[in-house]
Amino acid sequence: MRTIDFTPLYRSVVGFDRLASLLETATADAATGYPPYNIERTDENAYRIDIAVAGFRGEELNVEVKENLLTVTGRKAANDDAARKYLHRGLAERNFERKFQVADYVVVVDASLADGLLSISLKRELPEALKPRTIAITTGVQGSLLDGEKAA
Repeated sequence: MRTIDFTPLYRSVVGFDRLASLLETATADAATGYPPYNIERTDENAYRIDIAVAGFRGEELNVEVKENLLTVTGRKAANDDAARKYLHRGLAERNFERKFQVADYVVVVDASLADGLLSISLKRELPEALKPRTIAITTGVQGSLLDGEKAA
């Protein structure tokens, strides 16, 4: 895979270093396709990430959020492969770490494991100060009083 150099971007813009960092992370993560995953928008402010984790038990998986980074890791317990004689081994069952950049005010609601899929639900929760508000417009004589005049 070809590496993209973002140095010219750093020289010509200010304050976009986080965006360039996200792009670098995205291009690095694209090189590994394991484990496969889907990102779905389930509502206007809700999302779900489904990760194919066939062969992993719940205690072998970890979901962690730190700042704006969601990290999913899978650590496979040591199998006694010496006792097994595989004719074909197609299930990867290898350790992994998958990272997702999460936007501001997006929180992880829950995570569940069923049928070999780890589903992580996320929701955007804007603080009240950032939500759109409608401002009431008053009409009448009160707004037209000049300085120093008293209302009758």
